[in-house]
Amino acid sequence: MENCLFCKIVAGTIPSTKVYEDDLCLAFRDIAPQAPTHILVIPKEHISGMSAVCAENAGVVAHCLVVAAQVAKAEGLENGYRIVSNCGDDAGQTVHHLHFHILGGRKLSLEMA
Repeated sequence: MENCLFCKIVAGTIPSTKVYEDDLCLAFRDIAPQAPTHILVIPKEHISGMSAVCAENAGVVAHCLVVAAQVAKAEGLENGYRIVSNCGDDAGQTVHHLHFHILGGRKLSLEMA
C-alpha cells in the first residue's frame, strides 16, 4: 500500500530502529513509547488489521507472535510483558497495517481503557 506508514518502513523509505527482521516480519522501537520497552512487530505483507486475518495469511500472523515472544525474551522482559493489537478506529488503531505492540519494562496497570 503506497500510503501506508508501516509499508514505507518495511520498504526502507522511512527509517526505524529495527530490533529484528526476517523475510516475513519486522520489529522496531515505537517512536512514542508507552512503556520503557515498546516495540512494534509487523508483517511485511500489508494486512490492514486483525479483521483482515484469514486462513491464507494466518501463518504470517502466527509467525509475528512467535517473533514477539523472541523479541520480548531478547529485551529481558522476564517479569512479564503485554502484547496489544488495536483493531479498528474505535479501538485506537491509527495505522491500518496489522501490528502488535510489545509493552514491558515496568509493572503495567490492569486498567483497560
